[in-house]
Amino acid sequence: MSLTLPAGVALPVTASALVLTQQPGNGDNGGQGEDFGKSSPVGFLVLILFLIAVAFLVRSMTKHLKRVPASFDDPPAEEASAAEPPAEAPAEPEKKQPNGASPAKSE
Repeated sequence: MSLTLPAGVALPVTASALVLTQQPGNGDNGGQGEDFGKSSPVGFLVLILFLIAVAFLVRSMTKHLKRVPASFDDPPAEEASAAEPPAEAPAEPEKKQPNGASPAKSE
């Protein structure tokens, strides 16, 4: 299979490619003067600060990942009941007497 463009499409495609690849003729190099591509010391300092921040983030992430359990599945019922102490029976709520006084505790 050959890749050919229809005649109605080939001319606009080639014309637009030629226009886009031309360099401006008025002396403007599109911001590519003599300092183009040179880094400043401030840019290097920012890069170093970003690398230090990434190192701290990686260190923190590894600490947090070490705390993650191996599996999030619930443990089997036997192990869960053996690991947890039996729950105490809930205390009965105090019943208030009709006049609003609290009941007397018996010893």
